[in-house]
Amino acid sequence: MTKEIWLNLPVKDASKSKEFFKKLGFSINDFGGVVIGKNNFPVMLFEEPVFKGFVRNELADTSKVSELLISIDAESREEVDEWAKNVTAAGGNVFAQPAENQGWMYGCAFADLDGHRWNVLYMDMSKMPGR
Repeated sequence: MTKEIWLNLPVKDASKSKEFFKKLGFSINDFGGVVIGKNNFPVMLFEEPVFKGFVRNELADTSKVSELLISIDAESREEVDEWAKNVTAAGGNVFAQPAENQGWMYGCAFADLDGHRWNVLYMDMSKMPGR
C-alpha cells in the first residue's frame, strides 16, 4: 500500500529554489526538499542534470509549455492575496492576479523561479454549484 506521495521538480539552482520556497512559508525537509501544508507534502528539488537522469527524458521548457499545475489550498481570500504579495517579493511571477473564479473560488497563479506553475485557491464550498 502506498504510504506517501511527493512531487519531484527539476530546478536550475537548488539553493536559490529552496530560498524562494522558504520565503513562501515552505520548510526544508530531511532530504533537502521542501514541504508545505498541514500534512507536510514533500516537494523534492533536483538540479536539472540529476532529474534528467531519473526521468531519462528531455525536460519541459517552462517558458513555452506547462508540464503541470500544482494547487495549494488557502483558508481565506486574504491568504490568497498574501501569497500573491509574497511570491512577488520572493522573485516569482504572479501571472494571474487574485480574482474570483466560477463564483465560488478565489485564487491566483504564479510561476516559481524555474517556471513551474502553481495556483493558490480559496474555495467557498457553500457557493459551490450543485450543493
